[in-house]
Amino acid sequence: MVRFPDIAADERDTLEQFLDFHRYCVLSALDGLSDDDAAAQLLPATNLTIGGIIKHLARVEDGWFQEKLLGVPMPEPWASAPHDTQPGWEFHFSRDDSVPELRALYVAACQRSRHAASTCPNLSHRAAKPSFGAGPVSLRWILVHMIEETAQHRGHLDLLRDVLARRSNSHVSG
Repeated sequence: MVRFPDIAADERDTLEQFLDFHRYCVLSALDGLSDDDAAAQLLPATNLTIGGIIKHLARVEDGWFQEKLLGVPMPEPWASAPHDTQPGWEFHFSRDDSVPELRALYVAACQRSRHAASTCPNLSHRAAKPSFGAGPVSLRWILVHMIEETAQHRGHLDLLRDVLARRSNSHVSG
């Protein structure tokens, strides 16, 4: 179990610990789910699924830490995914992924991200590739952005888990 971030850590450790805390919470959203639960469209107003969010977060990890920060090609399954013709591919093509596959995909991406960050001497280290047409961002920027992205989707996962829990309770009591 991941502890809440240290209240007296330096800036880099604080950023990395907060990101790891949110990553842990994202992985916890898969606990106890069936493959059908992970693939289910649970809310009529959105086609977000728990599996789609997990797969998206794995892609975002690799996009920022591998492609942008290190300047290396995206690993599979992203390298051969049809992103040009099917935007949001990872959201829509996760329904056939099992919970163990989704967990392994996200864990591997997070491990690659931690390794990529560890190669940077400091938070001001600039990414190998530019972003937003404005030049390369710093490791600091990437870590803050990844905390934002991961926490935002963690909230979506919490909401979707709540829907599943209510459905389970209504079946038990109904």
